[in-house]
Amino acid sequence: MKAIRIENLTKTYKGQAVLDGVSLEVPEGGTLALFGASGAGKTVLLRCIAGAVEPDAGRILLGGEDVTGLPPEARGIGMAFQNFALFPHMSAEANIASPLEARRSSRAQILDGVGRVARLLKIDHVLGHHPKALSNGQKQRTALARALVAEPDVLLLDDPLRNVDAKLRFEMRLELPRLLADRGATVIYVTQDYKEAMAIGQSIAVLDEGRIAQIGTPEDIYLRPASIGIARLFGEPVINLLDVIPERDERGVHVRLSDQKLYLAPGYEAAVGRAAVIGLRPEALHFAEHGIPVEIEAETPFNEKTVTLTQTKRGRELFVSRPAGTPAPSEGSARISAAAENAILFDRLTGQRIVPVLHAREAAA
Repeated sequence: MKAIRIENLTKTYKGQAVLDGVSLEVPEGGTLALFGASGAGKTVLLRCIAGAVEPDAGRILLGGEDVTGLPPEARGIGMAFQNFALFPHMSAEANIASPLEARRSSRAQILDGVGRVARLLKIDHVLGHHPKALSNGQKQRTALARALVAEPDVLLLDDPLRNVDAKLRFEMRLELPRLLADRGATVIYVTQDYKEAMAIGQSIAVLDEGRIAQIGTPEDIYLRPASIGIARLFGEPVINLLDVIPERDERGVHVRLSDQKLYLAPGYEAAVGRAAVIGLRPEALHFAEHGIPVEIEAETPFNEKTVTLTQTKRGRELFVSRPAGTPAPSEGSARISAAAENAILFDRLTGQRIVPVLHAREAAA
């Protein structure tokens, strides 16, 4: 296993910075999900680490060794590309076996290694087929198998489940963390799917326009997003965002929603009087006898949950999410409430999260 360390990596194409001073670390045996929209620079970053693209500035260290100037074959990296990159004239078996062939493994070792990873990824029945005879999902799994078979110290996976069907994608979200842990490699896993990032990554790095916007555990990213932009990227339905100005009374700091006071957790005294935005996750809201008065606009059932669209007295929309089968009003007037610890406060001007400042006594409590 080798830790990955990226220091101030920069890459420019035609005068535009695709990577702008990117720094991150992945500990030995760790899995980092690199999440961001299309064009954020995720694939370019992987290619720089792999040695396929030379950065303009910065350093890449694997296991403490600076490999920035080394050729790809000297880095000991396995990579599954987004566009498959399979050899068209070779069978799936030969494609998977190519890393083992390159290291001159015995025929028995090759057959054993290819067979095990092919069975795991459920492509053992198409090993004799050439890429043109494979579905996109089978091609994607063949590319993933090729990256896994040599058990590299560092594994770079570029959205490897994008082209597989929904059933297999769900299964692989459950299987991949175990598979990667068993392999012991240090992994960077690229995805545009927030659910996949949260399921597979021990930590998540959010890449936005070539810069790291936030790095943290899945829980950190979801419950304590660094900005409104990041908060919107995680969660379905999207987080509720309402303009507020925090106030203070003898009970504490609160915001007003339809003339109802929602008291915040301790630590927001400095936000009083400041133009802010409060973020409330739909699953953090629930129907209650007392709370914010709303009118129910629509209700949409999903497999595991039911989402209700409501409107406050001032015409502001709020999504409320509850487990499927949970009783709740489906029309007319209702009231909703939220726990203080579930509220996230942002600065309205900068969009950045306002971090509560706890005094020693409050923190101990």
